[in-house]
Amino acid sequence: MTTLKLGRRALMLGAVAAFGFATSAIADDHKKLDSIHFLIPGGAGGGWDGTARGTGEALTGSGLVGTASYENMSGGGGGKAIGYLIENADSNHGTLMVNSTPIIIRSLTGVFPQNFRDLTLIAGTIGDYAAIVVGKDSPINSMADLLAAYDADPSKTAIGGGSVPGGMDHLVAAMAMEAAGKDALGVKYIPYDAGGKAMAALLSGEIAALSTGFSEAVDLDAAGEIKIIGVTAPERVAAAPDAMTLVEQGIDTTFVNWRGFFGAPGLPEDDVAAYQEVIEKMYDTPEWETVRARNGWVNIHNSGDDFKTFLEDQEKVIGDLMKKLGFL
Repeated sequence: MTTLKLGRRALMLGAVAAFGFATSAIADDHKKLDSIHFLIPGGAGGGWDGTARGTGEALTGSGLVGTASYENMSGGGGGKAIGYLIENADSNHGTLMVNSTPIIIRSLTGVFPQNFRDLTLIAGTIGDYAAIVVGKDSPINSMADLLAAYDADPSKTAIGGGSVPGGMDHLVAAMAMEAAGKDALGVKYIPYDAGGKAMAALLSGEIAALSTGFSEAVDLDAAGEIKIIGVTAPERVAAAPDAMTLVEQGIDTTFVNWRGFFGAPGLPEDDVAAYQEVIEKMYDTPEWETVRARNGWVNIHNSGDDFKTFLEDQEKVIGDLMKKLGFL
């Protein structure tokens, strides 16, 4: 089974400049955080931005953290923010940077020279499964239908995505087809600049199917604009209970685009513990449930060594697939 596993829950934080990691001692010898500065490696409105701001909203709204600030630092496929955090480590003990699966993909392909090992691992926090979707009027209603169309004419069964060849949407499509017994190299993948353009291409009939994030597909599926024919979750997701998983259709693969938080290298252990503690406590607050439900996120919490093990496993699975596809 091709699988990228996470632990019990997941979410993400982001941060940059030094923003007073003021603390006060509490009974269990950990620190109560007066503030967190989130460094966001992309622009406003994206998944990283929403994760960081949603996490900050829940932490401050629940009283676990006094204040939260945010800094968007786009550039280099996320590499600019990573480099900044490493180069200014000593002055950024009050910062958390949010990131996700692309930190694995882009470090493997050399988009930036650093990888997750150059940072302090705090925790994985949320997950967003991937989905294979088709247009509402498509004759394809299941993965079996998609595979039959592919077998009949691979060149006319293009799968699109909102990322470059070798990016996450491409890898998910290749992983699904490979698990279905097809040659991943034979899949015709058409890249689009971001998910919105890819969805427009699907709706206009330019592509037969689309590989995208589950949360991006849920509302359109509910509105009857598209059909979700496969979800990369291990079991059906409550936000779209009628959407079948790949696994239940005999395609033995799962995938989740995790999001999580990282600190500067050399972050003191008591600061690491304080961050990990407030994130763990956050899951039990109504403020977090409001944010999570609003965004359709899945709680998948990996902290410390568990987070490291997950990232290493994902690096191997993605690396092996990218080698097969010729991207490494």
